[in-house]
Amino acid sequence: MGPSKIGPEKYLDVDQHPHIGLSTLTYLISGAIHHKDSMGSDQIIYPGDVGFMTSGKGVTHTERTPENMRRGQNHMVQGYQIWVALPEKLEYMEPVFQYLKSTEVPEWVELDCNIRLVAGKAFGRKSKIEGYSEMFMLDVLALNDTVISLEEKLRGEVAFVVVKGEIEIDGESIQKGQMLISKTNEMCSLDITKGTQVLLFGGKPLAKEPLLLWNFVSSDKERLKQAKQDWISRKFPVVLSDSTYIPFPNT
Repeated sequence: MGPSKIGPEKYLDVDQHPHIGLSTLTYLISGAIHHKDSMGSDQIIYPGDVGFMTSGKGVTHTERTPENMRRGQNHMVQGYQIWVALPEKLEYMEPVFQYLKSTEVPEWVELDCNIRLVAGKAFGRKSKIEGYSEMFMLDVLALNDTVISLEEKLRGEVAFVVVKGEIEIDGESIQKGQMLISKTNEMCSLDITKGTQVLLFGGKPLAKEPLLLWNFVSSDKERLKQAKQDWISRKFPVVLSDSTYIPFPNT
């Protein structure tokens, strides 16, 4: 998300839309997002906070600029929302919303880096938001030029997203705004320059690769078709006191 300038001419207003079969992991670098959902959750997410909404059998939510930031001023919004598919056996679980304040996120200094464990398990630690499969998300800020070996620090596939600065992996340079995905294992290492901020996220692949249709995830193609029809027929739960509706796309 972004970085984008938000102000009187352009506020963030993502109207009611649905999800099934996944968790949305929202993490902000700057700005704020007001999250509301059909479970009754009503939470403003600020930089460093973590919002983790698990849709399971079905949920509807909105994402907007908070009212206290709609007073004529401009501000920047930058963040990331990672979609995490649920294991097949949990696709029909009850929806859940979890939230961590920035001060609740595990944070420490290691390998000349300031490290925050946004979600899951890594570096021998675990977040209060563990997820429903073996996963992790880390926010790493280099305090000096250094080399980070990930051997035995995390498990599974890993994506590297450069928020600012640059990193080098196996001779390949990844710049700000770029992402590199490693499907090998946890044995890789990266060269990171002072002041660089990078997000690492991933985990062990699911036993069965899920399918995606718009905002819906499932291991069952028929379930996706049913979710599409349910949204078109307005059968999903709704966000309290909100009449907006994003139609299912034509394409």
